[in-house]
Amino acid sequence: MRVEIWSDIACPWCYIGKARFTKGLAEFAHRDEVEVVFRSFELDPNGPKGVTAPVVEMLAKKYGRTLDEARGMEEHVAASARAEGLTYRTEGRDHGNTFDIHRLLHLADARGRQEELLDLAFRANFGEERSVFDPEVLIALAVEAGLDEAEARAVLADGSAYADEVRADEREAAELGANAVPFFVLDRRYGISGGQPAEVFTRALEQAWAGREVGEPAAAADACEPDGACTVPQV
Repeated sequence: MRVEIWSDIACPWCYIGKARFTKGLAEFAHRDEVEVVFRSFELDPNGPKGVTAPVVEMLAKKYGRTLDEARGMEEHVAASARAEGLTYRTEGRDHGNTFDIHRLLHLADARGRQEELLDLAFRANFGEERSVFDPEVLIALAVEAGLDEAEARAVLADGSAYADEVRADEREAAELGANAVPFFVLDRRYGISGGQPAEVFTRALEQAWAGREVGEPAAAADACEPDGACTVPQV
């Protein structure tokens, strides 16, 4: 069975949702027969390349909040991340265009190192003092994931490299009706939106394996939308 996951490095619920899916998959009896593929989805595709802004300031502007209120919003998301055993910094992170990251993830996919790079990029963006919007940081992450440095540099230097693959993923997401991420598709038959609890993913995998229709989750799950807005508690 194939599971495809549309996500963006800038999306905190994609970071959290991947961890929850991994836990749910671990409880699935046929987990060794599941192929997981990660697909591209940009939250802010029109954002200018090379321009970043502090996440807290971006949240304050987007939601019309004070900086202190925006920090509180980040703390709520951080609590969800930490509950899954993830590191999450609420200060010092930046936000920007993720197209180059997605292009490198497609290179990593071609070399069999996609999940390794994705995990490293998530951790760098949300948990470490490293900006994934810095090309040199991206190169370092690619090498850490097992990619060839010269090849990774060549991809970043050529804006057309793997661009078609990123756009194809995004078109497929639109065709499948994905209006928020993370978005999970099981065998191109069933879709699950948002960072659902681990047990929801386990149940969906079991139902999809058995050929039954996956029911609607008991409650809406947190997700990030195409305009870059992420569902966070409005404190």
